[in-house]
Amino acid sequence: MSVATLPPRALVPVATLPLRVLVIEKQMLFAKAVAQVLSTDPDIKVVGIASGRDAAVPKDVDIVVIDIDTEEIDDVVEHFKTRAPAARICALSAHTQGELMQHCLSAGADAYIVKDSSLQELVTAIKTLGEGASYVDPRVAASLLRRRGPSNRSTNELSPREREIIRLIAQGLSNRDIGRRLVLSEKTIKNHVSHIFSKIHCTARSQAAVHAIRIGLA
Repeated sequence: MSVATLPPRALVPVATLPLRVLVIEKQMLFAKAVAQVLSTDPDIKVVGIASGRDAAVPKDVDIVVIDIDTEEIDDVVEHFKTRAPAARICALSAHTQGELMQHCLSAGADAYIVKDSSLQELVTAIKTLGEGASYVDPRVAASLLRRRGPSNRSTNELSPREREIIRLIAQGLSNRDIGRRLVLSEKTIKNHVSHIFSKIHCTARSQAAVHAIRIGLA
């Protein structure tokens, strides 16, 4: 499966807290458990739980968490993007295939989380979306990058060294770990990361990882 080259998305933080979240999940017991955990965080308010695309969508919803395993990905993402244009989409799946994650991102999802992740990771993903950034499950991203190896796809904005570093960012490595891997100082890596963020117009490592996957560096 090839992934279209997409520009990085603008960082547009949600203006007010708590973040209003709608949970779309076929298994209602799981949906209620997710909603219960999310509701314990003061920065998150669950505004609805439903089992499918016929859910009532509050016009001011900030984030829609969607189980994409029982839906046609492109259709369900487009459906909720149309009904709630300002909302960000968090795809929830039982599958760890990197290609499926890529498909979701290309279809317009802003995050991809595997169902066996901790609920705290889901909270982190939702808050990341609320800040205007994107989020991908680090295990799936790292697996995808390791399996594919170095990319031959060229990009105009990043140097070879920067492409190497953004791949390692997508694998979840810290600046210190990247420095050790490339035998460079942590300060040098920090400078490279700043340049990368400036070139691709992002402010978060998770968004840089998504950008790497979208443009084929993954």
